[in-house]
Amino acid sequence: MTSSTGRMVTANLSLTLDGRYNGPGGPGDFSAFAPYVTSEVARNHMTRMWESATTALLGRANAEGFMGYWSPVAEDDNADPRDRGYAKWLLNAEKVVLSRTLTEAPWARTRVVNAPAADVVAELKAGGEGDILVNSSASVIKPLLAADLLDRLYLMIFPEIAGGGQRLFDDGLPASKWTLTHQEAGALGELALTYDRAR
Repeated sequence: MTSSTGRMVTANLSLTLDGRYNGPGGPGDFSAFAPYVTSEVARNHMTRMWESATTALLGRANAEGFMGYWSPVAEDDNADPRDRGYAKWLLNAEKVVLSRTLTEAPWARTRVVNAPAADVVAELKAGGEGDILVNSSASVIKPLLAADLLDRLYLMIFPEIAGGGQRLFDDGLPASKWTLTHQEAGALGELALTYDRAR
């Protein structure tokens, strides 16, 4: 539910046609995703998702990977302007990292929290402004889906069947209805979809 501050909780993730966010090789297997993530549609989708967000909510593994990858992009004059825009946003945004193992944040404007995702979202929604973007972290998205705390889903669907790997939508989630508010198809068959929770 949107609190009195009006902050939306949004989440983004890329999925194969069989609903996987990684391949059968494990958490680092993104071979089915590689041809599509730098497409025009994917880059425009990425820009849409962060433009109204002021907070990035991340799992530890994604935070480490993202900060390592995106930090140099922010200063790279040869990078696509949309990539630079996202990189600068990520560096400058408030970052909240959910972790049971990190004790202090290795990045600026970051705090590490060892608490359930639902509790952290409730605290973030109680103050501040702008969207709270759960940034491609399935370990955070899944408990928020289970608690029906997501207001918007930004999904990229890639035209491949991975045949294995982890799925976003596990059995046992509460039933929910979503409204398609944006869609765009790319030349490679990739789809950018935005769904808002119908409450």
